[in-house]
Amino acid sequence: MGRVVITGMGIISAIGNNIADNHTALMQGKCGIGKASQLPSRYAGVLPFGEVLTSTEKLREKLQVNDAGVTRTTLLALHAANEAIANAQLTHKELRAASTALIGATTVGGMCLMDQLYADAKRTEGFSAFLSSYDCASVNLYLQKYYAIKGIVNTINTACSSSANAIMYGARLIKNGFAKRAIVGGVDSLSKFTVNGFKALHILSEKICTPFDENRNGLNLGEGAAFLILEKEEDVAGKKVYGVLTGYCNSNDAFHPSSLSDEGDGPYLAMNGAMQLAKINSGELDYINAHGTGTQNNDEVESRAMMRVFGGRVPAFASSKSNTGHTLGASGAIEAVYSILSLQHQEVYPGLHFKQPIVNIGLAPVETYAKMHLRNVMSNSFGFGGNCTSLIFSKS
Repeated sequence: MGRVVITGMGIISAIGNNIADNHTALMQGKCGIGKASQLPSRYAGVLPFGEVLTSTEKLREKLQVNDAGVTRTTLLALHAANEAIANAQLTHKELRAASTALIGATTVGGMCLMDQLYADAKRTEGFSAFLSSYDCASVNLYLQKYYAIKGIVNTINTACSSSANAIMYGARLIKNGFAKRAIVGGVDSLSKFTVNGFKALHILSEKICTPFDENRNGLNLGEGAAFLILEKEEDVAGKKVYGVLTGYCNSNDAFHPSSLSDEGDGPYLAMNGAMQLAKINSGELDYINAHGTGTQNNDEVESRAMMRVFGGRVPAFASSKSNTGHTLGASGAIEAVYSILSLQHQEVYPGLHFKQPIVNIGLAPVETYAKMHLRNVMSNSFGFGGNCTSLIFSKS
């Protein structure tokens, strides 16, 4: 069969509520990280977060969702999926066809309502309207019902690589004849569950994150959602094609529950495997949207892995987490959208807040917006447990 192409995209993040706004913000080097106003946490006014500025109530109103049991996570997903579906001009008939798959990702799902979940867990009757939303699959179950999807539906949770794996899985469904098109992506919202968990790991920065900087001291959590529409190339005559998903690979270095191995075996294998599938060599990879969390372990390990793969010619790279914060299960899809925007517009976006290369590494991310000839762009997503995925998008 032919190639897997991208015919639609949708996004909501701390730097914009749609593709156009996110693109403008990236070009302008906008940082969406600051104090949170929607997050019910003691840390909301203390730590910086990449918060979507639209309130949950405004999202409900805009999306015309009246079900009391729908969480902010699901609303963010619906917002992004609506844009992607409209962008790809999918019809109601196509959405309801058995050949349409929905593969979504999240790490928190409806558990964003931590206090409500705890209260419901203590009850024996009289549960809240959110009871069915606590399941990790609740977001996709809602989308499945909303769009009346009859094809394959699945939810992936592999921590920070979740939605990159959703994209890869959707492509494999198409490649193996199980779907003609796939709605793929991910979502996560800010919650006490994740804030408290990452606080316990001592990797939340009290300042705006500085990926790949020698003085980096942690990550900033963010929220958002993004979805792509993947289709078989032979089925999209007359449609706009944003790019081709030519390479993907998942690996696991199985080193530590929350850290990557010092040698970066997982990232190294993921990047190499993606290039092998794309049938390109290291000199043909033009830009990397790096995982780049801003933590001590991740940035040094990812840098070493890039040096192992590319030797003395590490491509231009940057981390868009300096714009949005780390959106966890949504990050792979959000950064896939940014990678495709780079490819589509032949431009690279600055890694913000960088000042000094990591000692003994010497690599520096792109620091200014620039036009650049791009053929192949890689997007890295490396999750807890060493679950590492690299995607490669190429010009159509």
